[in-house]
Amino acid sequence: MHIFKRHAFHWRQKSFILTSATGVILLALSVVANYFAGLYADNKMSNSVTDLILSNLPVVNVDPIFVEGFALFLLVVFALAFWEPKRIPFVLKSVALFIFVRSFFVILTHIGPFPVTSPVDGGFFTDKINFTGDLFFSGHTGLPFLMALTFWNNRLWRNIFLSATALFAATVLLGHLHYSIDVFGALFITFSIHNLALVFFKKDFELFEKIVSYEIRV
Repeated sequence: MHIFKRHAFHWRQKSFILTSATGVILLALSVVANYFAGLYADNKMSNSVTDLILSNLPVVNVDPIFVEGFALFLLVVFALAFWEPKRIPFVLKSVALFIFVRSFFVILTHIGPFPVTSPVDGGFFTDKINFTGDLFFSGHTGLPFLMALTFWNNRLWRNIFLSATALFAATVLLGHLHYSIDVFGALFITFSIHNLALVFFKKDFELFEKIVSYEIRV
């Protein structure tokens, strides 16, 4: 019952409603930006290129991890935010910033996918947000790393999200779904995105940190 009390407490505050609504709007706009960036990249993409790692790795069918595994990761993030509503504004806004930045990178360079890749059957919804030419940088690698940075003061979830980062990085490489530069570049860019989020959404992160400071005793 404590979770309902927490939600009741926060959603009675106009400031919390406003900042959460802003996060929802930003996230929705970022998804739209990602969609059109992906369409543009698909339309402009050129040929594939060689890759030091992919050229020496056999293709592995990673469809279950790439699709269902990533869906489970997103569900976990949603559950963590829902469990402690103070996390909601910063998670929404930092993810939105991540998608906006990635959309910008997607429209800059349009390299075609590696010649042989793992089959991916994501269904109708996934097909609408995954494209062929939106390779740089890897969202499957970057988003778990962003959550690791966000939950850094929580040792348990930090390690879980770091493990997820390694898992999805290996997944997209073994499936030849991303070039190695997409994977390794995602770590550095995501680190910068997180630091930008700390500046842009300072009050939201302070609210987020209050949860870590008294709730985590790992």
